[in-house]
Amino acid sequence: MICGVDEAGRGPWAGPVTAAAVILDPNAPILGLTDSKKISEKKRFALDPEIKDKAAYWCVAHAEPTEIDTLNIREATFLAMQRAIAGLGIKPSRILIDGNALPEDLPAPAEAIIKGDLKEPAISAASILAKTERDRLMVDFDAAYPEFGFAGHKGYGTAAHADALKRLGPCPIHRTSFAPVRRAMLSETLTN
Repeated sequence: MICGVDEAGRGPWAGPVTAAAVILDPNAPILGLTDSKKISEKKRFALDPEIKDKAAYWCVAHAEPTEIDTLNIREATFLAMQRAIAGLGIKPSRILIDGNALPEDLPAPAEAIIKGDLKEPAISAASILAKTERDRLMVDFDAAYPEFGFAGHKGYGTAAHADALKRLGPCPIHRTSFAPVRRAMLSETLTN
């Protein structure tokens, strides 16, 4: 009943921060688990359904851009993690979280593990689920806001994203507390 937790999307200028919580079944091993950033998108999307099928419990949750702007990215990440853990529907015996800090009010003893997504299979699985779910959401947002190219950069601060922000100003899924988005809002205000 060890729960691994990781997030995806702390750095982007747009979209939610996504967290996943996974309790693996020791009798159903999954080959190839590692940090989601260390494997190809194709491999992540191949592992996603296998993790969901073989894990004893799993849940993915989000903190929305408005929550990020209200709380700050660190606290919003913790909120998404708390939601993912609560969404498991069962109390884990122990919680392992990738990183160097822990959210408060967790339902079980917890440990923060730096580079945990490389060391602990349950955290690796959570890393993959968080990343694939967030990527799917950003592709959906691309359909709603095609001019921003979210399907390509997933909301991260690329040159193309910066150019779109400069030309169009932010859209509803942008994180207005992030400096590049604030600058685009200021620029838009000054030109109107």
